[in-house]
Amino acid sequence: MPVRDDFLIRDDIIFLNHGSFGACPKPVFAEYQAWQLELERQPVEFLLRRRSELIPNARREIAEYLNAPDDEVVFVTNVTFGLSAAMRSLPLAAGDQILTTNHEYGAVDRLMETVAKSTGADIVRHQIPLPYESDDAFVEGFFTSATVKTKVILVSHITSPTALIFPVRKICQRAREMGILTVIDGAHAPGQIPLDLADIGADVYSGNFHKWLCAPKGSAFLHVRPESQEMVDPLVISHGCSDGADFIERLEWLGTKDIAAYLSVPSAIAYQRQRNWQNVRRVCHQLAADLQAQLCDRYDLPRLSVNQFAQMVTIPLPDCDVGAVRDRLYDEYRIEVPVGRLGQHCAIRVSVQAYNTREELQFLFKALEEILN
Repeated sequence: MPVRDDFLIRDDIIFLNHGSFGACPKPVFAEYQAWQLELERQPVEFLLRRRSELIPNARREIAEYLNAPDDEVVFVTNVTFGLSAAMRSLPLAAGDQILTTNHEYGAVDRLMETVAKSTGADIVRHQIPLPYESDDAFVEGFFTSATVKTKVILVSHITSPTALIFPVRKICQRAREMGILTVIDGAHAPGQIPLDLADIGADVYSGNFHKWLCAPKGSAFLHVRPESQEMVDPLVISHGCSDGADFIERLEWLGTKDIAAYLSVPSAIAYQRQRNWQNVRRVCHQLAADLQAQLCDRYDLPRLSVNQFAQMVTIPLPDCDVGAVRDRLYDEYRIEVPVGRLGQHCAIRVSVQAYNTREELQFLFKALEEILN
């Protein structure tokens, strides 16, 4: 892939943790810095005059990218912010249930716990069996945990701990038939897999641009269907919260803020389109799949899924001190990659992006052999 030199990742590090915070290509980062300079040269003009045109223009481009009307999408700093605005606005009461899985991101788990504590609602965490069987088995099993008390479903599109792609379209369709609100954590979806919000049909969907779309840090979106928009209140009350303000006004204008990251997202979209990113994703997935097969065969461990992942894959490891393995990989081999526990098992989550090579993955494999042996 001829885009490796476009990224700012240090040459002395093998960076296999794109899934945590992403990495911004040089052309997109230059666009980001140019917008920051525009802001600093005349802050009043930029934020009070030009912003009212710049942000809607950028919003239209991201809405087209997501296949959603631009009045249903608003910029937010990250998915945690977007989901917090939605979940803390829900009219839940004591005895209501939030249905989720045991594969959710830590910050979102804490969000659900906070909402449950403040409303009296209960959290039902459906246990997803591993290895992953099939989308149909997932949906059928998941909805056995739904009851008449289930008011909202919150699940990941691509999970953080397991990197599995959940069948959110099927979940949203079934939930709508049952009158259950759906909230989707799409932190890892934009840029890693094709994303069509109209096809998915979630009531609420929030995704990060700064991860796999490779936009600057602090760029994400919140999508809310029209019939649910009145329900969602901003986390910050500012000038946009005037009488009669619509969804966009309430959530987008939060006072003094550097909006350069938002304005740079169209540049990130263009960057990937110009470089045939569909092929980049395909190559990265194959590298991840090959490493998974190699490690699982080496240690006679089951794969979490044969193909239910994209550029990020979580691979089981033999029983080990995960902290020591993670530290040695970085300190001795200069490999940045998360190693942790997945239930009772050890695992490594490997992200493969355009700047990674097969040689780097083989170096990781050999390093693990040396450490684990």
